[in-house]
Amino acid sequence: MSVQQETHGFQTEVAQLLKLVTHSLYSNKEIFLRELVSNAADAADKLRYKALSDANLYEGDGELRVRLSVDKDAGTLTISDNGIGMSKEDVINHLGTIAKSGTAEFFSHLSGDAAKDSQLIGQFGVGFYSAFIVADKVTVNTRAAGSSQGVQWESNGEGQFTTADIDKAGRGTDIILHLNEDEKEYLDDYRLKAIVAKYSDHISIPVEMWQEGEAEREQDGETIPATEGQWAAANKATALWTQSKSDISDEQYQEFYKHVSHDWEDALSWSHNKVEGKQEYTSLLYIPSKAPFDMWNRDNKHGLKLYVQRVFIMDEAEQFLPQYLRFVKGLIDSNDLPLNVSRELLQDNKVTQSLRTALTKRVLSMLDKLAKDEDKYQTFWSQFGNALKEGPAEDMGNKEKIAKLLRFASTHNDSGTENVSLTQYIERMKEGQDKIYYIVADSYNAAKNSPHLEVLKKKGIEALLLSERIDEWLVSHLTEFDGKPLVSVTKGDLGLDDLSDEEKAEQEKQAETHKPMLERFQTVLGAKVKEVKVSQRLTDSPACIVAADSDMSSQMVKMMEAMGQEVPEQTPVFELNLEHPLVQKLADEQDEQRFDQWANLLLSQATLAERGSLKDPSEFVAQLNSLLLQLSK
Repeated sequence: MSVQQETHGFQTEVAQLLKLVTHSLYSNKEIFLRELVSNAADAADKLRYKALSDANLYEGDGELRVRLSVDKDAGTLTISDNGIGMSKEDVINHLGTIAKSGTAEFFSHLSGDAAKDSQLIGQFGVGFYSAFIVADKVTVNTRAAGSSQGVQWESNGEGQFTTADIDKAGRGTDIILHLNEDEKEYLDDYRLKAIVAKYSDHISIPVEMWQEGEAEREQDGETIPATEGQWAAANKATALWTQSKSDISDEQYQEFYKHVSHDWEDALSWSHNKVEGKQEYTSLLYIPSKAPFDMWNRDNKHGLKLYVQRVFIMDEAEQFLPQYLRFVKGLIDSNDLPLNVSRELLQDNKVTQSLRTALTKRVLSMLDKLAKDEDKYQTFWSQFGNALKEGPAEDMGNKEKIAKLLRFASTHNDSGTENVSLTQYIERMKEGQDKIYYIVADSYNAAKNSPHLEVLKKKGIEALLLSERIDEWLVSHLTEFDGKPLVSVTKGDLGLDDLSDEEKAEQEKQAETHKPMLERFQTVLGAKVKEVKVSQRLTDSPACIVAADSDMSSQMVKMMEAMGQEVPEQTPVFELNLEHPLVQKLADEQDEQRFDQWANLLLSQATLAERGSLKDPSEFVAQLNSLLLQLSK
């Protein structure tokens, strides 16, 4: 009986979401039942865990279950559980708010395509609201385990909800769906049983439906006694990961993935593994096909579901995989951890560390296998590649394995698609080449058209084109692969003289012959450059700047500055292409003022080409305009 009713407004994002659900999402409506049953099973799991330390929460009823019941006269479908239940505060927080940070991002992902947008509901952990796909009103009656006060929540999905105190005999939650007129198919027992069998067989808690009894009847001259009605499980109610792999279909694996991840798309791959011996555990790990909206929000928790001896312990246990594998979904069921384990105990537990090592190797092995299917791996890489690039810095022990899985754009392909592996690069290396060359720039086009690549193009040497923000961080930790050093074309000596003794001798001769001009440039540019030298990397451009071997690259400086770090002033090395007509013309320039202007203009040009910006663009414009005026006289 309601005591006092209160009216509340939904959080803005929820109101928008409900409008989307009720007016746009009509593809595959039956998933509302999967979401609500999944939530009910989670509530039972949570009670089982809390009851480990307080058995009174069971209130004398330890048989956990979910029940579906219909009232055809009232047009209602009720999903009931005897799980953990909710307090009034829980109800307002969980059912009136999208309880995750970054909710505004949800709406930035909406495309207007109902089928695509419907997939976002699961990603954002708001499956409860899918009830409004089929119902014009939803009533929730709930009582938290151990509490004496029940709460009723009710809404028609139009922007407001009401709460009221009620008396409720049993703990747990009843969700009563007042079905729309054209959704009465969900009052049919056979329809409901088919949906439960399709989506909820793998849930370890029974999903029960009422089975009517039969009257006494005569059959073959015998009297068959009457039977009473009873609640009977409509699902197998066996934890999927405890079954033999040979007994589980691909469809069942995919449905279980959607249950543990709340994703609405199929997983790319999975690995189901049972280990016995020194350690005993079962793991079921999935590689998703699409990145969740919050993958780059490092404040949000990521991780596996943890079970101990088939008992659910916690969601998002991040201790079992490193951060760079945070996209992996699934669970681990350990026989070696204590039932009362906490996040704090997991952090320093030797069993945890051993499991983390084993599971990390398992995931890297899964990715190595996935990489053999180029199309599937490209799907994975486009979604999670930048997370994997964090690996070499975070996981030194597996650096070589991670490096094998990395993909890059390259001068070998006329495309910005990152699909070249380091193994493929080495297979294509020129005879005598012993270095892997790369460039990091602000964009693919900036990398592809950089003057630093000119001599490599001339010699037919491939270079990796890196343009993601994480790339400079990656190459600062991945300094070699398969015994071959990674060398930036924008830093120091490229070592291309290894390829030709004749070229090396020619460069030394040029440097000696043009020493006076190099010194002249050094005098004019002064402290703006560390050194002026003959370039071995330019064929078409007149000049470029490079970082000394001991200095940070331009991209690393940008990254550090973006993080708010103070970076010492980096003075570049200035390289000249002695074959370029402009440089040859300057060698004969007698007017010192004009030589000064041209020298500074070449330095500004080279800086702009390398860094993408200038500290004082107006100075560059003034230099250019002054020389244009002189040339036009």
